[in-house]
Amino acid sequence: MDRAAKQALVTSLNDVFKNTGVVVVAHNSGMVAAQSAEFRKRVKEAGGTVKVTKNTLAQLAVKDTDSEGIKDLLKGPTVLAFSKDPIAAAKAAVAYAKGNEKFVILGGAMGKTVLDAKGVKALAELPSLDELRAKLIGLLNAPATKIARTVKEPGAKLARVIQAKAAQGA
Repeated sequence: MDRAAKQALVTSLNDVFKNTGVVVVAHNSGMVAAQSAEFRKRVKEAGGTVKVTKNTLAQLAVKDTDSEGIKDLLKGPTVLAFSKDPIAAAKAAVAYAKGNEKFVILGGAMGKTVLDAKGVKALAELPSLDELRAKLIGLLNAPATKIARTVKEPGAKLARVIQAKAAQGA
């Protein structure tokens, strides 16, 4: 890689560290190409991106960003997974790590907060933004449904009583 390409990579990684919701750092030692491709696919489906780069370039890119605390994690064969959604990349990485022993989560960063492996796993257990929206809508719709049911119930009771009297009379 020539000097200009390295500079462009450092600049693009710096933008990533500044503009993403979460960055997950993991070791991928011993993974074959098919396993790496599967991991990339899962993260992409979750709405994130995977980047494998030299640690020295990543350490240069992380300077002067909120994620500067992960600099110490960038040693050995590392892979970076990141997403704008603060949970997507963490969920995909943790799910993939459960099925692949060669993929080891080291930690990550969410804004200025540096996460260890347990922190990333805890983050992955949180519901996604879409799930939270669905729960909120469900909570807002529940009272309206109960009101509608309460309003229509006296009429339904009256109809059942009339039907029962008609059945007795016949």
